[in-house]
Amino acid sequence: MPRLLDPELLRSFVAMADHGSLSAAASRVGRSQSALSMQMQRLEETVGRTLFRRRGRGLELTADGLLLLEHARRILRVHAEALAAFADDPLSGDVRIGAPDDYASSFLPRILARFAESHPRVRVELVCEPSPQLLPRLAAGSLDLALITRGSGEREGELLHREPVVWVGSARHEVHLEDPLPLACFAADCCFRRAATERLTAIGRRYRIAYTSLSVAGIYAALDAGLAIAPVTANTLRPGFRILGEREGLPPLPPAEILLLDGPSRDLPAIARLREHIRESFARPAPRPVAA
Repeated sequence: MPRLLDPELLRSFVAMADHGSLSAAASRVGRSQSALSMQMQRLEETVGRTLFRRRGRGLELTADGLLLLEHARRILRVHAEALAAFADDPLSGDVRIGAPDDYASSFLPRILARFAESHPRVRVELVCEPSPQLLPRLAAGSLDLALITRGSGEREGELLHREPVVWVGSARHEVHLEDPLPLACFAADCCFRRAATERLTAIGRRYRIAYTSLSVAGIYAALDAGLAIAPVTANTLRPGFRILGEREGLPPLPPAEILLLDGPSRDLPAIARLREHIRESFARPAPRPVAA
C-alpha cells in the first residue's frame, strides 16, 4: 500500500510548527495534548523521519521537519481550494496588506494561514516595509490594509494590540557594558529608535548608532555579531539572545501600539472580511512558546 499523508495530521503538524509547543497547538486544533502527540508519532512513522527535537523547554523542527512543513502548507492550501470549489462561500478577490517585517514574521503567519483556510479563493499580497513607508502607499491606494506602529506619522488608526518593547542583546556578548552604548536600530524615523534614544538621554547614558537596518533580520545579525544591542518587540525574541533591563543600567521602554489602517477601498467584501479576521485574531491571546 502506498503511504498517504493525512491532511488532519498535516494540519496538526503545521499548528505544532507555528506554536512551538504541544499545549498551544492542541488548543489551536481542538485536541488533547496526548491525542496531538499520537498524531505526530503517526506522521513520523508515515514519513520515516524525526520531525521535532527538544530545545530547552520547547520544541523545534528538525531539517526533515522544515522540509515537510513546506509541503504540508502547500498540500493544505490545495486541499482547501478543492473543498472551496464545492462550498457555498463565494468570497474571492485580491487584498493587499502592508506591515513591518517584524509584525509580518510574528503576527501575520498564523493570521493569514487561518484566513486562507476559511477563504481560499481570496488572494493576499503582503508588502513588508517600515511603518512610515506604508502610510503613503495606503493613501495612494496601493494598499488596502496596513498594520503600523503608532507614532509613525499617522493621523488615525484602530488600536489592535500593545506589545512590549525590550532591550535585546546576544547571550554570548557583554555589549551593554560598552561606553558609549552601541545601538542597532531601524531607520531614523522609527518610533522604537526615537523612544530608545530619548530614554537613554533622560538617564544620562551615552550611546551611538552603530548599525542601521530596515529589517529585523538585519538587526539580529548585528546583535549576533556582538556589534550592538537593540530595542525590539518582545515577540521577535530568538534563541541565543537575552532581554536586558534595569540591572544592566537600561531604562524601560514604552510598548508598541499596533494600529490597523484602511485604504480607499475599505468596503470591498474581501477586504472587509480580512479586516474582521485580523481584529478577531488580535482579540484572542497570541500563542507564546511554552513548555512542551
